[in-house]
Amino acid sequence: MNSVDKNLVSIKMENITKHFGKVIANKNISFEAKSGEIHALLGENGAGKSTLMNMLSGIYTPDSGSIFINGKEVNFHSPKDSIEAGIGMIHQHFKLIDVLSAKENIILGEKEGFFLSNKKDNKKIQDLCNKFGLEIDLDKKIYDMSVGEKQNVEIVKVLYRGADILIMDEPTAVLTPQEISRLFSIMKNMKKHGCTIIIITHKMNEVMTIADRITVIRGGETVGTVKKDDPNTNPKMLTELMVGRPMNLSIKRVETQKGKKVLDIKNLTALNEDNVKVLDNISFEIKEGEILGVAGVSGSGQKELCESIAGLHDVESGEIYYKDENIVGKTPREIINKGISMSFVPEDRLGMGLVAPMDIVDNLILKEYHKNKGFIIDREPSKEKAAKIVKKLDIQTPGIDFPVKKLSGGNIQKVLLGRELESDPKLLITAYPVRGLDVGATYTIYNLINEEKKKGVAVLYIGEDLDALIELCDRIMILCGGRITGIIDAKDATKEKLGLLMTGEGEESAV
Repeated sequence: MNSVDKNLVSIKMENITKHFGKVIANKNISFEAKSGEIHALLGENGAGKSTLMNMLSGIYTPDSGSIFINGKEVNFHSPKDSIEAGIGMIHQHFKLIDVLSAKENIILGEKEGFFLSNKKDNKKIQDLCNKFGLEIDLDKKIYDMSVGEKQNVEIVKVLYRGADILIMDEPTAVLTPQEISRLFSIMKNMKKHGCTIIIITHKMNEVMTIADRITVIRGGETVGTVKKDDPNTNPKMLTELMVGRPMNLSIKRVETQKGKKVLDIKNLTALNEDNVKVLDNISFEIKEGEILGVAGVSGSGQKELCESIAGLHDVESGEIYYKDENIVGKTPREIINKGISMSFVPEDRLGMGLVAPMDIVDNLILKEYHKNKGFIIDREPSKEKAAKIVKKLDIQTPGIDFPVKKLSGGNIQKVLLGRELESDPKLLITAYPVRGLDVGATYTIYNLINEEKKKGVAVLYIGEDLDALIELCDRIMILCGGRITGIIDAKDATKEKLGLLMTGEGEESAV
């Protein structure tokens, strides 16, 4: 497509409504996107963005309303129908088979058959790569690829199947700044060739960088569509549309007098179940009243670091000193009793820390029941704490006796972090505490962490948002492949410098 008609409406959704039981996920939403346009879909967690796009990609069927593709009304009953209409969805968690090569993943499921690939396939794939500026080693196995490479495979996979409308769900969530820059170049190339790209995102700075128009959804309804280049469009205005009230989007780094050393890790090495090093001879320290941030591409050793400190992962060699005592070999209970709280929030939020069928009160009791004298547990203190946490973190729940498994992911995360902060820790280890949270809750968490810092708590903060790491933390430690590639003062950090260290470049100059 050499000449792109930017007035051609490729997607039109009219009065879309979708219920899940008594919950209205989308209410009379209307949305449209044009050819050769990058359109951002912005909204808080649970606003209805993903539900709307899942209907466009054939995963859900609307209860009412109409969908038009290039002016023709369509009824999707499965993702296959959507793919045949030229729509491809690239999910946040890639749908690739690790043991297959890039090429095998791209052609998998084609009518001609998986084993009938030939030079024609190679040429078609290479032509797509050349056209849109994508770099892929077709013979490379997925398990050997970086996150950015895997994303490129996902993009080529949907283009290979004929898609010219792409839906990208949180496309930059786990990319380095350099990978984000390359992705944006690819998106601009696709836009130039007439593709329609919809990105679902929380990241305001990226919306302002890449989008042409922005549609904001709040509470399952559209509250407006604006042009990015409009003089009145800015992050503050968009945030107000998202949350329905003015918000201060600055993160203030609290200056404190650093106290004594709380955590001192020396030459720590840990292996995974395949005897591969996941932590490789790492050493660092954190003092009272200090926030040490940890940056790194997903899977660089962050999980194993948290679990090693908490007594949940075996240590191969090295020492972990909490104050003056080596806690390697101690049980999680013994470690908790020393004042170490760990809020590690994995992808499966209920896989660690909370018991899904239990309510908020019982999950609080789990943390402290061993301190109870006698057989009868007094629930009243935990009820008071639960009510305090619900109010402080604005947890959306019918009540403190409501099962946590029935809460949204963001609210589950608030329960877990709120419980850890209530235990009055001296060392707080928190991994991805704002993942999946809306803007309001995110800044509440930042403020809570700063409050802990003011109390003299030592904080190990593992995060994905490099802007937040730079603004919130005192120092930033960068992990790459289980090794520390740098520990730098946050005031001297840039996203570009952090990105290079996250990929192992520029290591010697930063340590």
